[in-house]
Amino acid sequence: MKEILKKLNQKRSQAVIGGGEKRKESQHKKGKLTARERIEVLLDEGTFEEWDMFVEHRCSEFEMEQQKIPGDGVVTGYGTINGRLTFVFSQDFTVFGGSLSESHAEKISKIMDKALQVGAPVIGLNDSGGARIQEGVASLAGYAEVFQRNVLSSGVIPQISVIMGPCAGGAVYSPAMTDFIFMVKDTSYMFVTGPDVLKTVTHEEVSHEELGGATTHTKTSGVADLSFENDVEALYQLRRFMGFLPSSNKEMPPTRKSEDPADRIEYSLDTLIPDNPNKPYDMKELITKVVDDRDFFETQPDYAANIITGFARMTGSPVGIVANQPMVLAGCLDNNSSRKAARFVRFCDCFNIPILTFVDVPGFLPGTSQEFNGIIKHGAKLLFAFAEATVPKITVITRKAYGGAYDVMSSKHLRGDVNYAWPQAEIAVMGPKGAVEIIFRGEIGDKKKMDQKAEEYRERLANPFIAGSRGFIDDVIMPNTTRKRICRSLEMLKNKKLTNPWKKHDNIPL
Repeated sequence: MKEILKKLNQKRSQAVIGGGEKRKESQHKKGKLTARERIEVLLDEGTFEEWDMFVEHRCSEFEMEQQKIPGDGVVTGYGTINGRLTFVFSQDFTVFGGSLSESHAEKISKIMDKALQVGAPVIGLNDSGGARIQEGVASLAGYAEVFQRNVLSSGVIPQISVIMGPCAGGAVYSPAMTDFIFMVKDTSYMFVTGPDVLKTVTHEEVSHEELGGATTHTKTSGVADLSFENDVEALYQLRRFMGFLPSSNKEMPPTRKSEDPADRIEYSLDTLIPDNPNKPYDMKELITKVVDDRDFFETQPDYAANIITGFARMTGSPVGIVANQPMVLAGCLDNNSSRKAARFVRFCDCFNIPILTFVDVPGFLPGTSQEFNGIIKHGAKLLFAFAEATVPKITVITRKAYGGAYDVMSSKHLRGDVNYAWPQAEIAVMGPKGAVEIIFRGEIGDKKKMDQKAEEYRERLANPFIAGSRGFIDDVIMPNTTRKRICRSLEMLKNKKLTNPWKKHDNIPL
């Protein structure tokens, strides 16, 4: 028995040390935590239950049989985050560069299967050199096994990827299919084809950071949702983020007690909208003043900033927020913002998170670039997402809601449950000036008369009372009562039941 225990302890020690002290030191010098240190930061203290610590690769090519380390480059298991069950895998760059072997993939697949069975989120901490070349197609098969599970889990359990090192080639597709991607600045990158291959094939010279770093993917490509300064900040913010999500699509999001009164009046909102209809204001000020404790977790803040997406709480219950941002492109919808918001809306609908929409949209962004790049289909994605969503949907039109963009932004016609407007809201086919120029084209040459006609148009058609008279707006509310009215509506809608017609799946305009 003593010999068996001794062997067990040796195996455990060997697995825990990973690639050895020198490689751990190298990881620390790069500003990175080790795979196990990351799990310790992420999960509640003492809750981690590790699986498959003793798994080793089965490769015998290139003398690999002489290089076996228990765990094979990934630490897998489960624990809790704020007391809630979560499965996690953390790739160990100190072991074969975190490269994925057949055994490595089997470990990941095992926890993904179990997470799906018990209804718990999966978090992947990615730090890998990609496929293990020595294993050839067996490694590629391993990736595909993980990809298949990403697809089966989509919309059933939350899947979160944190890129904490290299992620290249086929390795990027698993994170791409998860619900959210976090990155760490200066130490993580993602790309399908690396700089060396680009230089050979296309003669482009670009650094790893420029091609696939955190800044590139959070600002330019939109592949990643958020980036953080270091591993610890990323993991702490992930703990905060998980508090907004349910464990699966069969559960409601977790609630928590809030001391912020549901009937709180916010008088400063009465003066938020400038008198000049063309002057911008910060929609984030409205969001933070309406939600519980000013706590708003924004997603993709640096990408397509003309639309805002993120999570907050109202009377302790999570909500997903979509809002036009007048500070950027006047809040117009364009290709990138439509895709960004559509994916966010679909995530909320998958996981029973009510959607709160703040509207100030002058329309879709005009231009050949937008048209040539498919704004018709991209705009349709957002329209489709709002229309298919069956969760509670509350919409507040603060100022402009023009043209097709009025329809798209969770209007009453797309099964909006409660639709409010502020008194200064303008709901019309287009702005008064443009409308008058078309209606009276060639008839009026005098600017003063055109301005007078525009004002007449605003009074007769571009106001919330026309929409209210047809029931398209449920009420015109004072801005200072916005929080109170939303909280009451959410309480009324908490037992809402709505189903779409049976289908194998829909065919969203990709």
